[in-house]
Amino acid sequence: MLQTKPPLTIRLCQPRGFCAGVDRAIQIVVLALKKYGAPVYVRHEIVHNRYVVEGLQSLGAVFIEELSEIPAQHRQSPVVFSAHGVPKSVPADAQARNLFYLDATCPLVSKVHKQAMRHQRLGRHVLLIGHAGHPEVIGTMGQLPDGAVTLIETEADAGKLVPADPHALGFVTQTTLSVEDTAGIIRALRDRFPDLHAPAAESICYATTNRQEAVKETAAGADLFLIVGAPNSSNSRRLVEVAERAGASMSLLVQRASEIPWNDIGAISTLGLSAGASAPEIIVDEIIDAFRQRFHVTIDLAITATETEDFPVMRVLRDVELTKADMAFVNGAA
Repeated sequence: MLQTKPPLTIRLCQPRGFCAGVDRAIQIVVLALKKYGAPVYVRHEIVHNRYVVEGLQSLGAVFIEELSEIPAQHRQSPVVFSAHGVPKSVPADAQARNLFYLDATCPLVSKVHKQAMRHQRLGRHVLLIGHAGHPEVIGTMGQLPDGAVTLIETEADAGKLVPADPHALGFVTQTTLSVEDTAGIIRALRDRFPDLHAPAAESICYATTNRQEAVKETAAGADLFLIVGAPNSSNSRRLVEVAERAGASMSLLVQRASEIPWNDIGAISTLGLSAGASAPEIIVDEIIDAFRQRFHVTIDLAITATETEDFPVMRVLRDVELTKADMAFVNGAA
């Protein structure tokens, strides 16, 4: 007698996964490999996803943390700066070493850099709301001289701040933060410093906001919510928190289907599923297939926004054709 699989509804969030900035950064490495051949050096993980990094390594990318790691015989090879952005000292170092570099900084991160510099130009001390040690925060703080930026991580930090001039403050934020948490920190700062200047444009990016809203709208009543993403991916970790706050019974971050803790899941009938902005769709497919092996799956596509953003690669790479096959390692064959 055949054992019937238990039914499972998967609420699949859309939008999910790659944002335009991540897509562009990966394309830059792929196109550089096609145009210049291996090796192409990449400073820091191009995006925070091990699967993506290993896929690019298999194509000939070499990941480094410092430019000094590039051997003398490969000084003519391109080096790509990651999507998170870099301090001004990094391109200056590349020029001093006569390196050929391609800056894959997300345009929305570059926009935050410009807003921070604008605050300083207008005589304001810059408050950066973000997470210490994150490469995006290191890059943004590195746009300005030492002492020009103060990092604010929590509402408690906002309460302890003693600025030299409370009337000359401007803030920007890391692009991948929790929308709700950031709003609380900004409220705490405004309560103490009413003259606080906001950036001329929103710092938290469209993709972070859209993915959090999609999870928020689908989490209530979910027995389990899985977020595909890496432990060092800020936006992915925020999605886990959003799912828990919005009513999912349990929320977990997984990098691959092999990390799903089947013995701990128990009897579930509704699964929420999304992916951080640096997580490839091919792993979402892998996870759905893993559930199909154990459940009779019905997909409920939860569309909360339509994204049309597309960030073109730099001009020097536009003469190289990018095919679907080139990106199949992250997008799948379809």
